[in-house]
Amino acid sequence: MATVPLIEQQVGEDWLVLNLQNVAFSDEQFIELCADNPELEFELTAQKELVIMSPPGSKTGRRNTVISTELEIWSRKDGAGIAFGPASTFTLPNGAKRTPDAAWLKRERWEALSNEEQEKLPILCPDFVVELMSPSDRRPVRFRMLQAKMGEYIANGALLGWLIDPFKQNVYIYRSGQPVECLENPAEIPGDPVLPGFQFDFREIL
Repeated sequence: MATVPLIEQQVGEDWLVLNLQNVAFSDEQFIELCADNPELEFELTAQKELVIMSPPGSKTGRRNTVISTELEIWSRKDGAGIAFGPASTFTLPNGAKRTPDAAWLKRERWEALSNEEQEKLPILCPDFVVELMSPSDRRPVRFRMLQAKMGEYIANGALLGWLIDPFKQNVYIYRSGQPVECLENPAEIPGDPVLPGFQFDFREIL
């Protein structure tokens, strides 16, 4: 993924980006950093930039809960995969450590990992990812960064991704090998064929 220029006051007051290109930073240290600072959220880009974010506001947090809950309910009924909430971090094949707002992984891929790998930061990209925009993500530079992140997921193996904008009521659908599709104010967001039968009621988070 190409580096997105960090302009507009380092992308906002609620974000801080540190360059760690010349710093040894292990998975264990990343996990400890997250555990020692539960009031913050962290990601690491493929370019070794540590992104430090403030937690979402209550309304965005509620939207995240609704999305991940509905995905978990469907996933349990379907049985073919494992659903993850916004606290789960994945190490993508390109080295980035990303924490999508919701994700789903085929069961056989999850069970191929050892218990130790499951407890750490497995090197894999989920088959399905969701990123939900917060109020500060409406800034152009932040929206471009989210678009780049969605492209990164697809380039690293994701089959389907949703970038949800509850403010303009748009949903951007990312699919492997296909152009991005924009759904304007949809009643439901379809998960087929990656998530067969999963239909998320978009109105629940407006």
